[in-house]
Amino acid sequence: MHAKVILTISQGQLQGEIFEFDSRATCIIGRAQECHPRIPDRRSNRAISRYHCLLDINPPAIRIRDFGSKNGTFVNGAKIGQRQPHQTAQQGAKLNFPEYDLTDGDKIKIGNTVFRVSVEADGGPSAPLPDGGLSPLLSGGNFPAPEHNRSCAPLRAINLRDTVEQLLSQTGSDRPSCCQGYAIQTTLGKASSNKYGEVHLIRRTNTGEKSALKIMVPQVAVKESAQNWFLAEMEKSKLLRHPNLVRLKNFCFANGLFFLVEEFCNGGNVEELMAQRGGKLPPNEAVAIVLQVLEGLSYGHSAGLVHGNLKPSEFFLTDIGGICFAKLGVFGLDRSFDLAGFSGQSLTGTKGSMPFFMPRQQVLNFKYAERSVDVWAAAACLYYMITGTYPRDFTHNRDPFLTVLTTEAVAIAKRCPDIPRPLAKVIDWALVDNPEIQLKSAVDLKNALLKAHR
Repeated sequence: MHAKVILTISQGQLQGEIFEFDSRATCIIGRAQECHPRIPDRRSNRAISRYHCLLDINPPAIRIRDFGSKNGTFVNGAKIGQRQPHQTAQQGAKLNFPEYDLTDGDKIKIGNTVFRVSVEADGGPSAPLPDGGLSPLLSGGNFPAPEHNRSCAPLRAINLRDTVEQLLSQTGSDRPSCCQGYAIQTTLGKASSNKYGEVHLIRRTNTGEKSALKIMVPQVAVKESAQNWFLAEMEKSKLLRHPNLVRLKNFCFANGLFFLVEEFCNGGNVEELMAQRGGKLPPNEAVAIVLQVLEGLSYGHSAGLVHGNLKPSEFFLTDIGGICFAKLGVFGLDRSFDLAGFSGQSLTGTKGSMPFFMPRQQVLNFKYAERSVDVWAAAACLYYMITGTYPRDFTHNRDPFLTVLTTEAVAIAKRCPDIPRPLAKVIDWALVDNPEIQLKSAVDLKNALLKAHR
């Protein structure tokens, strides 16, 4: 039996309605049309905010946080969030409210509506890992039954270098199959597509060919079905061949870790380039890079895939025969890892993902799989590369997800007055996401940029 989280409305106008989650999901409760579960927008429910609270679900785990609502959210009678009477909704949204892990039998009350939480576990395979989220190899021993923490504890930092070197020194079936014939040269840093992993420069011992070895650390114990699904998704990415995509050469799962052998890009990534240039790039250079990324993006979309994690640190640069290429990181890697449940509850907690390059559709629906989300994110990256700031105003201590849901992108000319007007118009148009994303394909954005940038 698969683990399952069930929300039953036991009190309120929707009494008796049931919402079941048997896989990775997020949902926002409130009165707004896009919310799920949505509370009817009636006078009797005005104590409930339009966007009231977030549920981050990875069965059997479920976590809640309040968005700074006017009347607060209650868990088992205890208030977990509420702005003060003298504060506006905007001021309340700037407050930092705690997040709480929920467990079987808990009751959530917002306004007059009460949700009862039921958790059906499947023996523990999807439960949070002990020792701050380490794999069996790194924590040592079997998994005890997890304890439910009533607040979110930070994950303990880990160093994978010694572990990986030990694995690569082994022979036979104990050595990760995709790493046969390689030796580690140096550690390149943290994996931008996985907060808990690392990237190492490796060299094939017989040819000297360099590659990047990415190690991704699951934050939950890995079920065989989820492992097989993720590896099947990576097989699709491995088939992609395009000069503007980082090639996935090989991959495997061993000792509780995922290993991916990728093309090594000797020029680093765009986030690093921006840091070297004082925090932003000239419009001409930024557009040139994004046009190449859009070529790779369009190719991946034509294969039926969605990347799901566009950001400047995923735009890699490499010199091949004196020609500089911009390459988009491995297609669907982070998205598939998260959908498989391996990231744990990735939108909350101390290492939660930030929606700086996400359109509102992606925040409202974690599993939203339209290619238009990648197109919007590409435009957001271009905006960031030119201005050094995110399209939306993400202020300190304001919930970033609520910012995405309730604000629009700031016109780029306000951040970069010297930007050519035709280019500014294209970027501003590409960043409209309410009620829907305007540019639907990478080709549309590429053609619009080429026309504006003549």
